[in-house]
This record gives sequence, structure tokens and C-alpha cells, in this order.
Amino acid sequence: MKAVMVVCLGLAATVALLALGCGQAVEGQPSGKEIVLPAPVTTGGMSLSESVAKRRSVRAFTPQALSMEQLSQLTWAGQGITDPEQGRRAAPSAGATYPLELYLLTKEGVFRYVPLGHKLVQLDDTDHRDDLSNAALGQESVAQAALDIVIVGVLSRTETKYGERAEQYVHIEAGAAGENILLQATALGLGAVPVGAFRDAAVGGTLALPQGETPLLIIPVGYPAP
Repeated sequence: MKAVMVVCLGLAATVALLALGCGQAVEGQPSGKEIVLPAPVTTGGMSLSESVAKRRSVRAFTPQALSMEQLSQLTWAGQGITDPEQGRRAAPSAGATYPLELYLLTKEGVFRYVPLGHKLVQLDDTDHRDDLSNAALGQESVAQAALDIVIVGVLSRTETKYGERAEQYVHIEAGAAGENILLQATALGLGAVPVGAFRDAAVGGTLALPQGETPLLIIPVGYPAP
């Protein structure tokens, strides 16, 4: 009887771990067409020092689409899992609560990045970049970029552990993830710019964000216009 109980508890723990997705909360898991991204390249390429030196805010882009490999690198840099055994991610997180979600907008629609499995889930097949630009006070870079990455925070994930201090931690984490994405874009020969001027409710409506998810940062990414 005791052995059976041990096995049942072990199975329950395994199921719970899989559901959490290496630190990602159960609630808000997206459903839709899944696109498994190519494995990220973690060695070689431009050095960190060179990326820091070359990074500049780019606000004008060509219409050229980004490749799946580029999407892979950008999402991995922002929230990718870098330690599969413990579920640690590319950006630091207070108490490993991982309150951030990445939404991607391209001409093919709206996608949400899922770190576990390194994949995208398509939420909508409509191009909403113009809508996002309107929500961002008409900034042309948002409409022009081949890709808009929206960093969204789920405060409750960190709040359960840190209470009212959680809001500060989540914003710090969004900054860390955003800088990772900006530096990765630079290393890929792309341009990008952090955008903080937007109407929260309008961005939330454009992305059809679930209750409790708050947009924190928009990063347009693309090939710089000549």
C-alpha cells in the first residue's frame, strides 16, 4: 500500500512539473496552431562587447520579413530556457517566478512564445501591427517593423511570493528581457527600438490579453531602412 502511495505521489509531482512548464504558471496557457522554432544558436557570432557597442535605437525598417531562425534567437534571448534541468531562463527572474510572456506580431498574425518546447502558438491570423501602432500613439516604427515583440507581465505570479514588492521586480525583469532582445537583434544585424509610450488598455485589446496580463514594453524589430 505504501509503495502504491509513493508511486501516485511521484506521478502527481511529475504532472505538476510538466504543467508548470519549468516555472511558467499553469493559468493562461495558450491554445492554437503550434510552430516549433529551430534550436537557438548559443555559441559564436558577434561578441557581447561588440553588440553593446553597436546597439542603437532604430525606428525605420524595410518590409523584409524575418526568418524562423531569427525569431528563434530573439525569443530565446528574451525568455528562452537556458538550463533545461532547472528551467532557468535567459533573463533573471525574482524567485524564478517568471511573470513575463512574449507576444509576437507579424504580417502572419499574433503569436505567443512558449519557452517549454521553444515554440510559438498562433492566436490570430490577422495582421494587427497597424492596430498596435495606433495603441502606441501612432508610432510608425511599430507599424513598419516586420516583427513587434510585446513583453507582458503577469504580476500575480511574482506577487504570491513577494507581495507589493512584486511590481518593481516584474518591471526590472521586463527591462532585463528587453535588453537581451535588443542586443540579440544587434548581433543578428537587425534594428530594434524599445517603445514605452502606449495605451495599456488599447494594447491589451489588440492582443486580446487575458485578465491579469499587463503590457510592459513593445520592441519593433526588423531590417534597418537605408
